[in-house]
Amino acid sequence: QVQLVDAGGGLVQAGGSLRLSCAASGLIFTNYAMGWFRQAPGKEREFVAGVSWGGTITHYGDSVKGRFTISRDNAKNTVYLQMNSLKPEDTAVYYCAASPTISAVRGGGVDYWGKGTLVTVSS
Repeated sequence: QVQLVDAGGGLVQAGGSLRLSCAASGLIFTNYAMGWFRQAPGKEREFVAGVSWGGTITHYGDSVKGRFTISRDNAKNTVYLQMNSLKPEDTAVYYCAASPTISAVRGGGVDYWGKGTLVTVSS
């Protein structure tokens, strides 16, 4: 049974930082590109960041470029999202995702989802 357990959300002031993590089990982690999506209240889920199998290729949504960094530790079956310079508009539930390729991640072709972790940024 595949499980993606995302964690690390919380309440932070604008300008602050948080690091999300997603621990994967039940799959061959290095066979999957990994990504993060988010969904704010009343809005559609949007792509935030993706990383390739080996961690050498990354993609970011336009709204987070230069502020967020995605990385993975294949020895720990874990993917991370370092979020800096947070803004109130970053408030959302953040979801970890696993896809066959990084292109699939970016296009929303996700095989597995985490349950989400809430990030709230206060002004």
